[in-house]
Amino acid sequence: MSSQATPTLSLKGIGASPGVAVGHAYILDRKRVRTPKLRLAEAEVDPERMRMKTALELSDRQLSELKEQISKTEGPEHALILEAHRLMLHDPMFVDEVNRLIVEDRINAEWAVRRVARKLKHLFDNIPDEYFRERRSDVEYVADRVVRNLLGQVVDEEVTLPDHAVVVAHDLSPADAALMARSGRVAGFVTDLGGQTSHTAIVARARSTPAVVGAGRASEQISPGDLVAMDGARGIILVNPTEDQLALFHETMRRHQESEARALSEKDLPAQSTDGFRMRLVGNIEFPEEIQSLLDHGAEGIGLYRTEFMFLDRKSPPTEEEHYRAYRQVLEMMGGRPVTIRTLDLGGDKVPGKGKHEKEPNPAMGLRAIRYCLANRELFRVQLRALLRASVHGNMRMMFPLICGMSELREARSELEACRTELGRAGVPLGKRFPVGIMVETPSAALIADRLAQEADFFSVGTNDLIQYSLAIDRQNRDVAYLYKPLHLSVLRSLKSIVTAAKDAGIPVAMCGEMAGDPVYALVLLALGFDELSMTAGQIPTVKSFIRQTSRVEAQQMLETAMDLTTAEEIERFIRTEMDKRFASLD
Repeated sequence: MSSQATPTLSLKGIGASPGVAVGHAYILDRKRVRTPKLRLAEAEVDPERMRMKTALELSDRQLSELKEQISKTEGPEHALILEAHRLMLHDPMFVDEVNRLIVEDRINAEWAVRRVARKLKHLFDNIPDEYFRERRSDVEYVADRVVRNLLGQVVDEEVTLPDHAVVVAHDLSPADAALMARSGRVAGFVTDLGGQTSHTAIVARARSTPAVVGAGRASEQISPGDLVAMDGARGIILVNPTEDQLALFHETMRRHQESEARALSEKDLPAQSTDGFRMRLVGNIEFPEEIQSLLDHGAEGIGLYRTEFMFLDRKSPPTEEEHYRAYRQVLEMMGGRPVTIRTLDLGGDKVPGKGKHEKEPNPAMGLRAIRYCLANRELFRVQLRALLRASVHGNMRMMFPLICGMSELREARSELEACRTELGRAGVPLGKRFPVGIMVETPSAALIADRLAQEADFFSVGTNDLIQYSLAIDRQNRDVAYLYKPLHLSVLRSLKSIVTAAKDAGIPVAMCGEMAGDPVYALVLLALGFDELSMTAGQIPTVKSFIRQTSRVEAQQMLETAMDLTTAEEIERFIRTEMDKRFASLD
């Protein structure tokens, strides 16, 4: 029951996993351990290195055990996060640098670990891609574990949750999130930090647990035992709601659960509107191990295979053979379903073994993605040759990121053809010619989409960057994050223009940004005429269900009215009202 004597507190965060939950707050206070700073005498250096070695070995054992536990209950996706942490313990960039500081600067191991972690986090801070930028928290989790083990503190302390707990924390480690989620007692997650691609968000979406992240000071403002009602789609948190508000949340919860169960039961049906417009729903992946989850949720293919992970945490770039094996594995696992592979989308300062680069003052707009590849042709050709060889093994499509103009597209295609000729002359087996597309994620590409469509085989719209660049905002800046509006009229006009250009040229158009997996936008994207939407596995059944319940003609009428409005707030209010009318379970 609600606490009528206590005033209701309303908080807002980022909706990270849809669904509505009501429960009592469980505050998880994993305070960061205090790091002692000591100068070492010469005789203390070798014992300190041995102490560090012991802490690393202990951390490795702990992570291996956790990985095994989580793999059995949560599947390989979450275990991979822990494997990435374990690999970091052996990464020379981490281990060698810590030892160097111990020997050369004669500082204690705890201090050295914190200094190296700060340096590594800075590297991730400058990665434009939000998904990879969020991985800076991995460095913090690993460093914290090693420091706790150095100090002999308890690590992975088990917590006993009450039933229907809303877990509130400043931030959650992957281990905490996964272990608590599997307890079956978590009604929802609320964290002060994090974004759509944080570990808490990923774990929550995989288990269909509502989550609101980036909620500011929620862990300070919510007290243990407070009644919390939360909406994971809208990022709304009500602390100690009124009786009326509580009744509304309970009713919405009931409808949402019914809708989810229905959507999952129909996951293998086609994503076809009631008047016959057929879309293809596919998935985004980083690792081959994610494929089974995609198939279990009804994915018809892969719309975005990020290849950047092969370049991170290593001393030299991956070889052609390493690229080839990774692509071949994914293509074979998909058994003839379409697989879209994106070429490298990193900046030069993140590519291992390429020498020192000047620090990018604004990495999102600097030498990255296709710009970096065209400036480093041999590294680019290694990936292109591997893709050409792998194309023998499945239904492959390839796309270039951050194309801003025709010259870039032509140069990139020219490199691909040069590699094809080179391999052909060497007698290397090659598959049939595969579609070569581009990511449309800048206003410049959107504005000349009609021209680009003449020489690209398909478009895939990256909405995260397109919205960010169109509205000139940094999503990571909390002061302006409220301006990030997918339904801003300028964004809708850009999307319409891109789709029109693709249709006029007779090429398919897909979307692989976050907007594609948000059910609120499903009818907008249906109305615009996208051929394919790519999202995380757990989002597929719900989006498919909405499309199957709607006629495209009605969706087009709705969008036409929305685009007569002016402000993003007016448009969003109208779209949400229409969605609420049609799908009572959307809340």
